[in-house]
Amino acid sequence: MRPNSIEAARLAEDDSGTVHWKAWGPYLSERQWGTVREDYSRDGSAWDYFPHDHARSRAYRWGEDGLAGFSDHHQRLCLGLALWNGRDPILKERLFGLTNSQGNHGEDVKEIYYYLDATPTHSYLAMLYKYPQAEFPYQWLVDENGRRGAGVPEFDLLDTGLLNDDRYFDVTVEYAKADPHDFLMRITVENRGPDDAEIHVLPHIWFRNTWSWGREPARPVLQTVTPTTVQASHPILGTYFMRFGDAPTVLVTDNETNSPKLFGASAPGQYFKDAFHERVIHENLAAVNPEGRGTKAAAWYRATVPAGRSLTFRARLSKNTSVGSFADFDTLVDRRRNEADEYYAKLQTGIDNVDERRIQRQAFAGMIWSKQFYHIDIPQWLEGDPAQPPPPRERLHGRNHDWVHLNNADIISMPDKWEYPWYAAWDLAFHCIALSLIDAEFAKNQLILLAREWYMHPNGQLPAYEWAFGDVNPPVHALAAYRVFQIDRKQQGGKGDYAFLERVFQKMMINFTWWVNRKDAQ
Repeated sequence: MRPNSIEAARLAEDDSGTVHWKAWGPYLSERQWGTVREDYSRDGSAWDYFPHDHARSRAYRWGEDGLAGFSDHHQRLCLGLALWNGRDPILKERLFGLTNSQGNHGEDVKEIYYYLDATPTHSYLAMLYKYPQAEFPYQWLVDENGRRGAGVPEFDLLDTGLLNDDRYFDVTVEYAKADPHDFLMRITVENRGPDDAEIHVLPHIWFRNTWSWGREPARPVLQTVTPTTVQASHPILGTYFMRFGDAPTVLVTDNETNSPKLFGASAPGQYFKDAFHERVIHENLAAVNPEGRGTKAAAWYRATVPAGRSLTFRARLSKNTSVGSFADFDTLVDRRRNEADEYYAKLQTGIDNVDERRIQRQAFAGMIWSKQFYHIDIPQWLEGDPAQPPPPRERLHGRNHDWVHLNNADIISMPDKWEYPWYAAWDLAFHCIALSLIDAEFAKNQLILLAREWYMHPNGQLPAYEWAFGDVNPPVHALAAYRVFQIDRKQQGGKGDYAFLERVFQKMMINFTWWVNRKDAQ
């Protein structure tokens, strides 16, 4: 069908492969720590092996996380946000929550944030994070939830009283694409409280660490080229330029594990992942590289926000060397937001209730923001890496040892990017039904992806989830495929994608054979 809006035209361009609008998006997890893929323990205790307290100082093996994260579709180069209110014990670079053993109702994120808006091509994205002006109660949340039993409600951030009298910041992060390789990041910090309040805002740019494991030795580099510009050079992505508005202090370090701090190992002359935490909070000047060269950089803004007022901070990542001015910045962001309004207005024709339209649109935003780059190679994960100590041999007979064909490195719809920052087969099937209303091609590709030979087990089983790929999920994949086909056919004016249906059908027959022969003969 002919596109009926600017965003629909972008979507058609991406579907046809002429312009890759989805090459960058909100693909960064909100929690990489505590995941199975980062667990190299003997007994599979993922929550304990890589805790939140290690996340600021320890390089991840399989992915990245960050607040309001944005990256390319292979998560090579990442954008995100860090905050400090002048009181917290750590820099706020990622969301905090309790592990399964800490929470009286299981694992639980202890932050307040909302996905506000998103388009299918990620031409416009918006999210809101509420940041207390008092010290964030990390230990209080752990202790109180640990004291409470399962029959008592969870103890959440609102229950602490720290947000009383509106003593918090509303931090709104917007991304807008000027073109497929020109990205605008606008951060608006509103002081909701009755008094002026200090805030440190640090928009980040960094490379995922792919070089410390002995498999991909090529090392990308970030280098300051002007007081407000960082050049990002990558052997595959090429060269980008990150420009920061106004006059911040630009900090540079390396996305490397702080081995002296965590493990007592010697690492002379190195700069570490937690350098900005050390520089901003502990005033450690030696933590950052004075030569402005590394693999992780941030612009450090320090400001006092008047009561009831807001301040705005701007950053722009682009391949275009001539894009240096911020004169058109707000105009471009607002244009993309207006185009999002146009797209959803036409999509929601026939929904008369304003609240229902808003609910549906924000629900779609949550679905789009929950796309994530998911990466794991089971043989490598089991065996360990050449440049790292060998993992315990018990792993070879432990979790997921019989899924050695599985090698995932794709953008996948997640149930949630904090509590469930990994795909689940039956959740994904239902996601695709909802996503087909706004992006049928993505929905169809997701259903096909999980049935490909590097996902589906040779015996025909679909992978359940990373905690145990061999667990059994309800058999809803075929149902989802048919519903997506029907929704897409209606959108296309009765023209059905029978090639998709046939392709899925072949794999569903294999999956059905597994069900009746191996799992449920009745």
